[in-house]
Amino acid sequence: MQTIAVTGGSGKLGVWVVEELISQGYRVVSLDEKRSDQLKCKQIKVNLSDFGQVIGAMHGADAVVHLAAIPAPLGYTNDYIFANNVRSTFHVLEAASMLGIGKVVTGSSESAYGFCWAPKPFSPSYAPVDEEHPALPQECYGLSKIVGEQTGEMFHRRTGMQIFSLRFSLILTPKEYSLSSITRPESFKRILWSYIDVRDAVQACIASLRSDAGGHRVLNITSDDTLSDRPTERLLADFYPDITDIRRKFTGREALVSNEHAKSILQWAPERSWEQIKENL
Repeated sequence: MQTIAVTGGSGKLGVWVVEELISQGYRVVSLDEKRSDQLKCKQIKVNLSDFGQVIGAMHGADAVVHLAAIPAPLGYTNDYIFANNVRSTFHVLEAASMLGIGKVVTGSSESAYGFCWAPKPFSPSYAPVDEEHPALPQECYGLSKIVGEQTGEMFHRRTGMQIFSLRFSLILTPKEYSLSSITRPESFKRILWSYIDVRDAVQACIASLRSDAGGHRVLNITSDDTLSDRPTERLLADFYPDITDIRRKFTGREALVSNEHAKSILQWAPERSWEQIKENL
């Protein structure tokens, strides 16, 4: 039985990842500063800014899912958000390299592209947005995610470690769908109306753990459709008329952020749409 260490195991995505890993027969250890009553696994209180605590807590793990981070450029000073996110990722990967752990899945973000939180809003260079699109963050959180991805690249280059940096779109739990302003498309313009159901995000993490794809892989983890009831081509015409490099025709509410690489590399695909879920609420 493999042991998987999950940092941020008490967090929004982490609790779902831990639960699913346990249900699939893995031994799981949650590493977090906070305990969760939801978790039915060993929990170790860890400050990821303290390398000694990190390497001690990760000892005995076969793989790591690193989800702990401040999830937005909000609530803390810019320097703290950047330092916290970058340091924790470095510590997890450094500990993994020293302990001989060969696989790490890290939580990156669509914020790496820069659109989401930009003080000076700008449009994508082309659509659909794939992993080759320039990453142009203007704030601490998006920058921390880019640095985290580059840290993963460095550790793979140095050690051969297999690393996945998953650029999650807005993660929605079942209870959050009823709160989503789907009929007001301006609400989600900055994230290109992209989202991912938490259960599909979990499956992307597990598919990464099981994948034999080598190297360091940066992958968009997003749904197949947009978080809007309008056709995608109308969204582009109404909100992004300055995007002239449209690389293919969009059908219906097809997503503007491409998940094709994740589908190909991980043999994974999102199974849920807000439209189906809201009908059952």
